[in-house]
Amino acid sequence: MSDQTQQFIEKVKAAYEPKGSYIYLGAGILEGEVLAEAEVNLYLHMMNRHGLVAGATGTGKTRTLQLLAEQLSDAGVPVFMLDVKGDLSGLYQAGESNPKIEERAKQLNNPFTPSGYPIEPYSLSGKLGAQMRATILEFGPTLLAKILDLNDTQTGVLSVIFKYADDSKLPLIDLNDLKKLVSYLSDGPGKEEIKSDYGSISPATSGTILRKIITIEQQGLGAMFGERSFDIEDLFQRTDGKGTISLLNISDVQNQPKLYSTYLLSLLAELYYNLPEVGDLDKPKLVFFFDEAHLLFKDSSKAFMEQIETIIRLIRSKGIGVFFCTQSPTDVPESVLSQLGNRIQHALRVFTPNDADALKKTVNTYPTSTFYKIDKVLTSLGTGQALITVLNDKGIPTEVTATMLTPPKSVMGPMNASDYGKLVQSSPMNQKYQESIDPESAYEILTNRINDKLAVESPEEEIAPKKEGKSIIEQVMGATITRQIGKEIVRGLFGMLTGKKTRSSGGKGIFGF
Repeated sequence: MSDQTQQFIEKVKAAYEPKGSYIYLGAGILEGEVLAEAEVNLYLHMMNRHGLVAGATGTGKTRTLQLLAEQLSDAGVPVFMLDVKGDLSGLYQAGESNPKIEERAKQLNNPFTPSGYPIEPYSLSGKLGAQMRATILEFGPTLLAKILDLNDTQTGVLSVIFKYADDSKLPLIDLNDLKKLVSYLSDGPGKEEIKSDYGSISPATSGTILRKIITIEQQGLGAMFGERSFDIEDLFQRTDGKGTISLLNISDVQNQPKLYSTYLLSLLAELYYNLPEVGDLDKPKLVFFFDEAHLLFKDSSKAFMEQIETIIRLIRSKGIGVFFCTQSPTDVPESVLSQLGNRIQHALRVFTPNDADALKKTVNTYPTSTFYKIDKVLTSLGTGQALITVLNDKGIPTEVTATMLTPPKSVMGPMNASDYGKLVQSSPMNQKYQESIDPESAYEILTNRINDKLAVESPEEEIAPKKEGKSIIEQVMGATITRQIGKEIVRGLFGMLTGKKTRSSGGKGIFGF
């Protein structure tokens, strides 16, 4: 063994020495040789300092997420993951050995022990798992505008519509409520009502908003807006001591990146504003993997980006770790990238001038190394290999180490469709969220208001009877609407992301106007 090799092993051991609970990532590589003694570990109590898993397509990023999720689950830490292609469901089943896995295990001197893990499948369409929902009010105008792909003018109009709903005590639960309100204010009895206090809404703007809403419905995604809305407490489940891995399967809505990336942000923000401060823990309460992260940041406004940065910076105090997964570190804005202390960088490919520029910028984000030329290593890593630097127990970046990653213990691929269907059907979460709730909300209130007006104008006509019983607000508050009017935080820049409360106080409305 050469002096350089011995020095490398000693430095890696000192940098990644296990202290407390940790995740075993693999072993260091020097000059093409895997050195099993040079173990590379990630400390659990540093996982709420967040991280980045990056690399070109086909370099093994998904399997890295899988092995991280497995070991977190083993440690009793719940995990939330975006399953883009539906191929992470294999986590549920124990893997099988094969010659490649045996060779990897031998190189790492780490025997392969197959294991399955508790998973909970979720879906935005409701077709591939338990239905994840949020009310229109919970999203708020800014996040909803991003989903609908509205321009600045249309977003401003949507904010006015939300303010009117707040001032008028009109609960916005689902898309029917929103469509009814847009029509009521732009071309209905409310058109004159709002002119003096809110201004007019042009037919062109209202028409665009309505068309965008209808497009969402035609794509079969209207079900994600409504009640019962998702309860974040369901993300903290454990089974037989293992942390449950919640998988949001979006394989059927891959062509709607703004929708699912915005929903993930709303979920992350809700976690931030609802969980108590816990300080530094021995291990995180939950780790949130944000795959396809570039979709979140693309075409985002400055204000939007500032709010994302704030959440990422402060959510660690709630015991939540966030790992972004994307092709290149340059996909993540510098203000967010600077907060990602744990880095697992798979190979980068340089085919274009832009690729070369991205490589140069990536190299500059790594600590200097006495053993590697970072640019050379990043372009020569094989599948299942990564350049790693994490935070040690004192929060200091570790020695940059090219690493042969340990293989996942579960199946590296999707479950059989039949088995997956049975798992979804037997899931208690699927049973909990399967049935939607239709409380009296803006649609019914406005319909009754219009009927009242017609009754006065044409008393001889038979008007549909109103719903009787409790007042509208009483019904909304008591109809198992878990996070509606009176909820402490809503999903949206005008609620959750600004830290304003949903409960009206001091004469202000839900969004603090």
